[in-house]
Amino acid sequence: MEQTAPPTTTADDTEPGPIDIAARADGPSRKTLDSGADISVLTALLRARKEHGGATIAVEDGDKRTLTYTELVRAVAAFSRVIRRDTEGDVVGIMLPSSAGAVIAYFAVLAAGKIPAMLNFTAGRGPLLAACRSARIGAILTSSRFLSVANLEPLADALSAAAPVLALEDLRTRVTGTDKAFAAVAAPLGLLPRHAADAPAAIVFTSGAEGNPKGVVLSHRNFMANTAQVVASLPLERAKIFFNPLPVFHSYGLGPGMILPLVLGRKLVLHPSPLRAKEVAQRIAETKANILLATDTFLRQYAKAAGDGSLSSLHFAVCGAERVRPETRELVRAKFGFVVVEGYGVTETSPVLAANHPDDIRDGTVGRLMPGIEARLVAVPGLNEGRRLLVRGPNIMAGYIDAETGAVRPPQDGWHDTGDIVSFEDGYMTIRGRLKRFAKIGGEMTSLAAVENLAGAAWPDALHAAAIVPGTTRGEAIVLITEETAPDTDRLREKLREQGLPERYLPRQVFTVPSLPLLGSGKVDYVSVTRMANELIGAGG
Repeated sequence: MEQTAPPTTTADDTEPGPIDIAARADGPSRKTLDSGADISVLTALLRARKEHGGATIAVEDGDKRTLTYTELVRAVAAFSRVIRRDTEGDVVGIMLPSSAGAVIAYFAVLAAGKIPAMLNFTAGRGPLLAACRSARIGAILTSSRFLSVANLEPLADALSAAAPVLALEDLRTRVTGTDKAFAAVAAPLGLLPRHAADAPAAIVFTSGAEGNPKGVVLSHRNFMANTAQVVASLPLERAKIFFNPLPVFHSYGLGPGMILPLVLGRKLVLHPSPLRAKEVAQRIAETKANILLATDTFLRQYAKAAGDGSLSSLHFAVCGAERVRPETRELVRAKFGFVVVEGYGVTETSPVLAANHPDDIRDGTVGRLMPGIEARLVAVPGLNEGRRLLVRGPNIMAGYIDAETGAVRPPQDGWHDTGDIVSFEDGYMTIRGRLKRFAKIGGEMTSLAAVENLAGAAWPDALHAAAIVPGTTRGEAIVLITEETAPDTDRLREKLREQGLPERYLPRQVFTVPSLPLLGSGKVDYVSVTRMANELIGAGG
């Protein structure tokens, strides 16, 4: 069944008031999701060990280190006692790549009765210090080897001004015989803590793609409800092995990329960096992974780096964080025979809000909303294509951290304003762009995402980003930053005519750069892009 409230907004929709879309009637209800999510992620991990067997492989990382469920739980239990003894405060930061160590650290912090705060080591000194202070982080867990390989020792030294920085290698030497004895019996005797479902399970910081990162508190219920929503929406029974090269400091890498497969009893293969395309492609072939979590940009790199057939174990790849280009779908379908499932989510929703089904992909859309999600579509003055999306459901965050007081500010009446402009057709949602990424030109709101899509149609093999710069009397102006080495603006005009777009969608200027700045999550760093655009204009191109 389709959604029970009006499922479509179109350009000629002139209704000024909000349009409410009820939760889907063909999936689990909000009550069912709440009931099923009434456990902690740590309890769910212990349940997976019991149901799937302690000898089952839980994790394999980039060093080809494997942990069974029993080995993982014992490591978690032992380290939790060290963390409880040797860290201050209620919040412990985790600054690690996607690895077995990160998995152990995350669950060990929970088992110590503390809250994990996932730190984005690519964010830079200023944002990380601000994150430590706003979240009241009492200690930071990292790895000496990781700091050395990634040249992050200066960053760790700077962060030590906010909280002690502790290496897992050092903590391992502090595990006593008593700790090991406790670890051996902790799971069978039920000695690990049972958190309340609504207690914090993680603090995750927004990407900062358009401004300063915000601390988002996600509860155990949020993660477990989102897991249930994804299970109800995607054919995960096809997958025995998940491959996740995305960072666990990002909600996509943490929720669907780490917590979901582990609590479902599936093998999780982690890779420390999504940027190593050849390594990722090789490891997918070696591990015979069935599901890949990626972004469009990363997936294209993997497909180009991989030999014919080497990714053919994949049933599908789930892509979020950015639009999936038609060229990417065709590349992987022709070369490897799997499909690309485009989804959509935000940090504040744990994170998945919508996804296509691999057997029912609507190109250009992000699929249908997850079960249990209510939506409210609010008109934006001057914008005729789509409405602003607000959502409510069991996966919506506990709230933002107030940087001044440390208090958690919950969303009003449970509604989270995504800041995204969307439209619906037959229940399938299309992302028109972020409200912050619309320029006002001649009194009309013009989507930067649409300008980027136009450039993508003209030059499909390159990456593009549009930015707003001070304009003329007509309002703001749009410039395009592209990796295309020889951008022909006549080609842009041709695609403009084909798509029936008005002239305002043509960028005022086009600049070629060797590479666009990316965040650690794979998203384009639009703060840096805007700065770059203004510098290029100021320098005369």
